[in-house]
Amino acid sequence: MRLITRTMLAAAVALLASSAAWAEVSVTYVKPDDYTDVSRSQIERERTLKDFSEYFAKLDKKLPAGQTLKIEVLDIDLAGRFYPRRNGEDIRIMNGGADWPHMHLRYTLEQDGKTLRSGDDELSNMSYQERLSGHYSSDPLRYEKQMLDDWFEKKIVPKVAAR
Repeated sequence: MRLITRTMLAAAVALLASSAAWAEVSVTYVKPDDYTDVSRSQIERERTLKDFSEYFAKLDKKLPAGQTLKIEVLDIDLAGRFYPRRNGEDIRIMNGGADWPHMHLRYTLEQDGKTLRSGDDELSNMSYQERLSGHYSSDPLRYEKQMLDDWFEKKIVPKVAAR
């Protein structure tokens, strides 16, 4: 009985110690009610930001252990344009013209309390409908996620690999 307790205690301590080495991505939304293009509906806006938060959280798997990426979203302009409908629900139309996705981010990549990289970036994808994406066509944010993937691979991953 005592051996099991010690083993479980040792496992818990090891787990806590290793959790400090995990990579982490955190995101905050600065004044989301003022964003260029997120639904007027409070429910839809919350759903969109939750979807983005879940997606940003998955980026931690691409970071080395012990690194933290802090992202502040300053503006979002989704692909396409919203058009109001009589029933109160907006419909998003994407025509591939001047309606490409755009995001304004501020970020800091840290390890052991030291800043490895930081910046203030304007992301956009003018050819958003002309490229294949690794995201499902049923994903309403597939073009924005593709744009975020490009940004992450270009700005964050090369710096991570250089360490």
